[in-house]
Formats: sequence, C-alpha cells, structure tokens
Amino acid sequence: MQKKVLVLCTGNSCRSQIAEGYLKHFAGGLAEIYSAGVETHGVNPKAIATMAEDGIDISGHTSNNILEYTGIDFDYVITVCDNAKERCPVFPSKALKFHHNFPDPAKSTDMEEFGKVRALIKDYCEKFVEENLKQHGTI
Repeated sequence: MQKKVLVLCTGNSCRSQIAEGYLKHFAGGLAEIYSAGVETHGVNPKAIATMAEDGIDISGHTSNNILEYTGIDFDYVITVCDNAKERCPVFPSKALKFHHNFPDPAKSTDMEEFGKVRALIKDYCEKFVEENLKQHGTI
C-alpha cells in the first residue's frame, strides 16, 4: 500500500509546493504526495520558475487548504515552516510528524534566494525519501 505524505506550510505557495515537487520526483510516483497550507495564497510564479530551472514542472500544482484533506489518513506530515507547525490542525491519524523551518523565499524579489531555498528543500526531500520511504519498503 502506498504511503501518503502531506507537506504543510502557511500559504501553500512556495516551500510546500517545492517540497511536493521534489518528493514526487524522488519517490518516483510510488507514494502519494500532497501539499497544503493553513491558508491558500496561490502557487508563486517564482517557485514554478525555480523548479523549472531544475527540470521539475510544478506549473499544474494548485494551492490547497489543509481542510480539504481532513478525510485522508496520512502516514507522514511534514511542516516546512514554524508558523504551519504551530497552526497545524491535529489529524485523527497515525501520521508521523516531521518539521524543518525553511527560509521563506516569497518575501524576496531575488531569484537567487529562491534557488538557495530550493537547494535546501531538495536535499531535505531526497533524504526524507531515502530514510522514510525506501528504508520501510514503500519503494
């Protein structure tokens, strides 16, 4: 059975979208990956552009609210900012929770900042898949 992973951020516009893209890439489609925000701000065009620079297309992603996923029994919930961790609703599930506070590139007009954050998230996602999905026989 496929594991279900939720990436949660404040607005589901940058960090969680980038993480969703990389988790899907590294998991190779063998895990169900979702992203959401405690609010929805739309997918940031610079997040789409920075991922395209690394060959990953997230242009079809949508900005979703966490409440849209209350019926899904997630195996893992990853919060990618402190605000989301503090505001994350309690899921009635067995989900293992992970947290890493990545800098918010949305506040920057500099694409270089998006690239730096993208690299941090890429490294985190690759390790997450190796340590939590592949080692547990999911992939």
